[in-house]
Amino acid sequence: MPSAKEHAIALYMGGIRDGNPRAALDANIGDRYTQHSTGVKDGKDGFLEFFEPFLERNPVRQMEIKRALQDGRHVFLHAYQNLNNGDAEWVTADFFDSDQDGKIVEHWDVIAPYNPLNPSCRSNIDGPTEVTDLDKTARNKRLVIEFIEYCLIDNRLDLLGDFVHPRCLQQHSPMIGDGLDAILQEFDPEHNKLSYQECVLAVGEGNFVATLNRTRWDKTDQCQCDLFRVDDGRIIEHWELAEPVPPREEWANSGKF
Repeated sequence: MPSAKEHAIALYMGGIRDGNPRAALDANIGDRYTQHSTGVKDGKDGFLEFFEPFLERNPVRQMEIKRALQDGRHVFLHAYQNLNNGDAEWVTADFFDSDQDGKIVEHWDVIAPYNPLNPSCRSNIDGPTEVTDLDKTARNKRLVIEFIEYCLIDNRLDLLGDFVHPRCLQQHSPMIGDGLDAILQEFDPEHNKLSYQECVLAVGEGNFVATLNRTRWDKTDQCQCDLFRVDDGRIIEHWELAEPVPPREEWANSGKF
């Protein structure tokens, strides 16, 4: 029986990259398909209504799964999209819930433009991909959740050293450099516009933990994915994607969360 991770990858790649949405839906989703990508309606019909025109508009589709995690019934995919030979390049963070058979029943996403270079000359997709330390999944997941709750939601920046490696943090955020000092500068209360409200979902496997977060940039509500790599009890690498939450009247479903 395919795993939930295999079903999620098959739905993404078969249904979107390979252009076979009906077959991918029939093979990979369960009795329901609850959608949180705000422009897409629930269910098979909602998926087809959105993606069949998408496939017509974008006949050339290069898509790569960069990282894939499974944590119980939940799955996370970190993917790169190149549409129509570079006309558009996107990075997506997709979270899935699955049923007892591993078939997909719910989906959340965060989509952002591909960012080739940040201040540390890293993109928002490059870096390590191998999942290791499977025996440390629960510990690493707890570390990341507590980091978000204490340091980012409660603004306890004095606790950063308890969670983040003081010298080896490698940053893929488009605007933040490496190391603890860059985080301290970015979250300085005098000029910081980003605030974390809630960690909605966390998916961990081994040395990677992906989180879906409710954030706010200035006065704009955001849906944000933060992906962390953990080594020896400290966060040593970070990727992020964020997108504004559209006005309620533009939602085709129950919303981003």
